[in-house]
Amino acid sequence: MSNEMIRSEIESNLKAKVASDPRLHNVYLLIHSDKLDIHWTIAAGNTDGATANPNQPYHTASVGKVFTAVIVSILAEKGLVTFEDPIANYLPTEIRKDLHIWKGKDYTNEIQIKHLLNNTSGLPDFFEEKPKRGKGFLEEILEDSSRYWTPQETIQWSKKHLQPRFEPGKRVHYTDTGYNLLGLVIEKVTAKPYHEVLHDYIFKPLQMNYSYLSQYSKPVIKSEHPVAHLYLDGIKINVENYRSFSSFYSGGQTVSTMEDQLRFMKALVYNQMIKKETLEIMQQWNNMRIGMDYGYGLMQMRFLPFTQKYTGWGHLGASGSYMLYFPNLEVYLIGSFNQTAYQAKGMNYLFFHVLRKLAKAKPREVSNIDK
Repeated sequence: MSNEMIRSEIESNLKAKVASDPRLHNVYLLIHSDKLDIHWTIAAGNTDGATANPNQPYHTASVGKVFTAVIVSILAEKGLVTFEDPIANYLPTEIRKDLHIWKGKDYTNEIQIKHLLNNTSGLPDFFEEKPKRGKGFLEEILEDSSRYWTPQETIQWSKKHLQPRFEPGKRVHYTDTGYNLLGLVIEKVTAKPYHEVLHDYIFKPLQMNYSYLSQYSKPVIKSEHPVAHLYLDGIKINVENYRSFSSFYSGGQTVSTMEDQLRFMKALVYNQMIKKETLEIMQQWNNMRIGMDYGYGLMQMRFLPFTQKYTGWGHLGASGSYMLYFPNLEVYLIGSFNQTAYQAKGMNYLFFHVLRKLAKAKPREVSNIDK
C-alpha cells in the first residue's frame, strides 16, 4: 500500500467516524514524519457551521502541562531552581498553610518541585476529584462560567474540599492542583506572570504565533478560523467565553494549533529547548496505570506491552487532545477529538486506525542528490 493510499484511508476513516458519532463535532489530526517524508493534516466536523480546518486553534487541555514542565526545566538549567527544591521556598504562607495534611501530619515542607512535576506529591486533584459533600469543581465552573478563578483560589478550593492521598514521593496521583502550584513557583522565580513566561520561554522563541493562554493572553497572530468548541460529553463549551476556565491556568489552559505544537515537539525531541540530559530526567517514568507512565510533565503511552514499536511520549488532555512522538516509528501525532468522552476512546482509535497503518508506510527513498 502506498503512503498516499494510507493517508486516504486514515482521512476517510476519521471523517466517517465524525459523521457517524453524534458526540464528535470537530476533530483534528496531524501526522508528521521526516523519515517517511509525510506531513498530513486532517480536520473533520465544524464549529458553529464553519467547516473544521487543520489550522484551526483549539483548547489543548492538559497538553499544556508539558509547557509548564519545560519552563521549570529551563529554569533548572539556568541554575534558578533545582528539581529537589522544597516548594515552600517559593510559596507564600497562605498557600503553604495546611496544604498537605496526611494522617494528622503536615508534609507541606517535604514537597519538592519534582514531586509536582511527576505527580507524586500526594496532593488531590481539584478538577477530577469530588468532595464528600457539595459540588465538584467542574460543576461549579460550569454553573458560573463568568467567574474568573485565580490559581490561588483553585488551591484554596482544593484545601477546603479535598484531602491529600499519601505522603510526598510515595506513589503517583495525577493532580491539576500540583501544576497550578508550579505556575506560582514559576511566577516567583521569574518575577513575571505565568502567561508572560509562557510566551517568552516557549511561544516566541519557537514562533508559535497562534498559541496563547486563554483568558490571560493573546496570540501574536489571530487565526482567521474560530477557536474550536470543546464538548464535555453533551455540553458545548465556547472556551473563549468561559472565564471560569481561567482555573486551569498552568495545568492546561493553552489554546494552540497543531502546527504550533509540532514546532514545540520537534524542538523538544531535537534538544533545541533543553539539553538531552535534562530531557532524560524528564523521562524518568513512574507507572500511573496500565499502559501509561508519567515523568516530569510527560506521559509515556505503551499501546502494546511486549514491544516498543508503538510506545510514544508527550501528553494527553481530558478533551481527547494529544501531542505525541513515537521514536521507533519516528512519527509525531498531534490533534484533538475535542470531546471528553474520547479521552480513552481517542487513544484506542489512534492505535487501531492511525499507528498500525503508519507502521506499513514506506520510508522516503534517498536519491543521489540527497546523498
